[in-house]
Amino acid sequence: MTSLAVPEHPWLLPGALAGAASPETAARRPRRTTRDWAVDTLAFLLSLLWVLFVTADALSPDPSMTTPLPHDWMVGVDALLGLVCCGLLWLRRRWPLGLMVATTPLTMFSMASAIPLVIIYFTVVVHRRTAVAVAVTGVGLLTNLVMSWLRPDPAMSYWVTASWGVVITFAVLAWGMFVRARRQLIVSLRERAERAEAEQQLRVAQARHLERTRIAREMHDVLAHRISLLSLHAGALEFRPDAPADEVARAAGVIRGSAHAALQDLREVIGVLRAESDDGDSPEPPQPTLADLPALIAESRAAGVRVNVSDSVASPGKVPAALGRAAYRIVQEGLTNARKHAAGAAVTVDVAGGPGSGLTVAIGNRWPVGAPAGGTLPGAGTGLVGISERVTLAGGRLAYGRDDAGDFRLAAWLPWPA
Repeated sequence: MTSLAVPEHPWLLPGALAGAASPETAARRPRRTTRDWAVDTLAFLLSLLWVLFVTADALSPDPSMTTPLPHDWMVGVDALLGLVCCGLLWLRRRWPLGLMVATTPLTMFSMASAIPLVIIYFTVVVHRRTAVAVAVTGVGLLTNLVMSWLRPDPAMSYWVTASWGVVITFAVLAWGMFVRARRQLIVSLRERAERAEAEQQLRVAQARHLERTRIAREMHDVLAHRISLLSLHAGALEFRPDAPADEVARAAGVIRGSAHAALQDLREVIGVLRAESDDGDSPEPPQPTLADLPALIAESRAAGVRVNVSDSVASPGKVPAALGRAAYRIVQEGLTNARKHAAGAAVTVDVAGGPGSGLTVAIGNRWPVGAPAGGTLPGAGTGLVGISERVTLAGGRLAYGRDDAGDFRLAAWLPWPA
């Protein structure tokens, strides 16, 4: 599972972004960061200075911002409303829309609340949907017309004052929508990076699984062949204790050689598994090809299996390595199954084909009658499954089972490009 990327300095980000980047706070309501505290403090001080400036101007004999109020207590009420709005700035991140709705009537007559209300309006644009921001903007434009009429500017006409209010409103709207779009872009880029990292980890896990499956298939093909030879010769020694000394010695030599080869193959496979955790590249052991097929047949014949081979491959030296390896494994699996399930039966191996026509590999043996004298050798039951996967990956076809004559037949066709 991919963990969220945590920035190096989260205190420099807004709480909405820093909270989404932190695994501990992603599921909770974002808290203020150091950057948020600094911005809120600056907004509060700026609004407070505006309230003091507007109040002092209204109390002066000749106000320069608006027409004088008819009563001094109105100036005090306006200043009090401005101070309340300054205090509401500390709550604007949690309830921006609610505060905007509650304070909208003040925009029609309170000059001291202008800057705090603009900041709250900016917060609504940044943190709420565009439709909500546009609706709030429309209401603000209407209240701006009322404000310009109730508190006219002594130096400008009504329409000029209203026009400046419209310009300021649209400027704040554009700025807030830009900030919102930028934050959404950052969040989307972060999600894309995390999704790409998760997909990369999934691809690595799939590649590792496929590689381990391939190694397990190689281990089954190799060790099943070796161990079946061991079991065959051990069974012969068990049921013929009176065999001549030279036959016993020959069987023991084959057992020793097969055991040594099995250990060597197992060591190579385990080495490949251990090499996955190394930084360096470890060379893969050489894989058998079609040229190694005579040695495989000779090994089975030395174990006492009667094998009849028909090889009519055109241009055997031009067989691709992957194609030859697949054919070798198919024959190896067929001989192993014959030794396991049809001990003593003759096995026929037919290999034919050429460039363009494909390579055909067929292994057949008589269907066993009765149980083997030494019992059936245990198996994992995945040999034919692994061969089927090999043939499918090579783009070929595989068929196995009893034929019309009642014999068991394993046949595969593999594509051989011209």
